[in-house]
Amino acid sequence: MIYIAKPSIGKEEKDAVLSVLDSGMITEGRVTKEFEKKFAEFVGSKFAVATDSGTSALHVSLLCHGIGKDDEVITTPFTFVASVNSIKFVGAKPVFVDINEDTFNIDPSLIEEKITDKTKAILPVHLYGNPCDMDRINEIAEKHNLVVIEDACQAHGSSVGVHNTGSVNTTCFSFHPTKNMTTVMGGMLTTNDEDISKLATKLKLCGESNFYYYDVLGYNYRMTNVNAAIGLEQLKKLPEFNRKRRENAKYLDENIKVKGIVLPKVDKNSKHVYHQYTVRVTNDCSKTRDEVIELLRSNGIFPQVYYPLSIHKQKLYEKDYNGESYPITERICNEVLSLPIHPNLTQEDLNKIVDVLNEIR
Repeated sequence: MIYIAKPSIGKEEKDAVLSVLDSGMITEGRVTKEFEKKFAEFVGSKFAVATDSGTSALHVSLLCHGIGKDDEVITTPFTFVASVNSIKFVGAKPVFVDINEDTFNIDPSLIEEKITDKTKAILPVHLYGNPCDMDRINEIAEKHNLVVIEDACQAHGSSVGVHNTGSVNTTCFSFHPTKNMTTVMGGMLTTNDEDISKLATKLKLCGESNFYYYDVLGYNYRMTNVNAAIGLEQLKKLPEFNRKRRENAKYLDENIKVKGIVLPKVDKNSKHVYHQYTVRVTNDCSKTRDEVIELLRSNGIFPQVYYPLSIHKQKLYEKDYNGESYPITERICNEVLSLPIHPNLTQEDLNKIVDVLNEIR
């Protein structure tokens, strides 16, 4: 069976976990601090703060930047729901901007028309591991004095030009088992602002300023040494994981030849790390998306649709966005299909994916 994701956990991670368990220092401590330091070095930020999930990192980031009740945050309606939920957590309003059909990311050319006197931040999502046009987004933010908080939960190791994702703005990562690297569960916030780093650390430790002294309302979002031990070993392997994902993507790019199936497009200035390899099954294809999925599954290949329904149409959000339309997002939701791309795929697996798809006439 060829599954959409398969975590790569080796002896190094297992030994690291046993070492932490044997030490008796299981909760957040020295190992977590070392992971924060190494991750900051990897992305090129001054500081990193480990959390228990990418969602927690997003929540804390918004709080650190003072985003709150009645503020507006511009983001994309085409993402995992946690990107938008985190905005609601702080009492702010998500304001959606449609996406670019080639990159699946927020369209910078549409951002300025959504800025109001309530807008406080832009939250771009680097979907599928493909980084947004951050040069343009940062220009807009600077022009309008807005905060930028990047959701890079799917984009570990990506870059735009000379800038690694996570090296410029406050940026959030997830280490869920399906991601390019994992800590089983966990997240990370990166920043170049020491005050943001200190406040984020306080907020994720229940608001603790000194041992059992609290001066702000905080949350229990800490990462354990067990998770961090896995993360340290995974971080060493991440460049090779990403190299293999990019190599697999190149093979699929060069060998899938099906009319009506549109392959991923990448800006020449960007480094895509292919958390997902997402194609579009358009009306020009002789099969519907559901028929393509059934063909793949009947041959032991298990793709996935990320995401079948945009945020503004979800039951949770529809009452707030009733009547609003984001035509590209709505069309893309009916077309996208993610194929297995993870680094554990063999050449035989890749050949099978290509051969099965190329049966479509």
